Amino acid sequence: MAATVSIAESNGAGETVTASITNTNMGSNESVNLNPVTYPLTPNTRSYAKYQRFNVTAMGGASSVGNLKVWRTGSLGTGGTHAHVTNARTTSYGGAATYATPVNTAITGADQAMPTSEPGTANLGIAGSLSGTLTATGYSDYLIHQLTTDASATAGSTSTMNYQYDETA
Repeated sequence: MAATVSIAESNGAGETVTASITNTNMGSNESVNLNPVTYPLTPNTRSYAKYQRFNVTAMGGASSVGNLKVWRTGSLGTGGTHAHVTNARTTSYGGAATYATPVNTAITGADQAMPTSEPGTANLGIAGSLSGTLTATGYSDYLIHQLTTDASATAGSTSTMNYQYDETA
């Protein structure tokens, strides 16, 4: 039997945690499971940051969960300069970030380009370490990520967030 792992997202002042989110859409609002048509990202702005974590709710037959990797695949759109920035990184990891009410401005430490292919090693930590593991139910460090655009950006990008972990028996 495998561990039960989902992605949880934190939102709002005081942090409301939603387990098992259904999407990681970004836009001009900081809500969970956002509809980007309702809250589009306009040119020359940033999306509201997402604060997400791996959420282990049952160990099943696993003795540990670790080696957390996140990346995106797909296009960020046409026209202009776009970026998907994050605190996830395989070197110079900043440790466990602290939750803050999501904003649509730059966030110190969440300035690394989101990988566009699977990283070779972990890029999100547990308890502040890329080599950390969960041996019981709990959360990873926060994954903070957001989109940036410039004045000539056009609507219509679609990309997919990928979340991967290893478990040991």
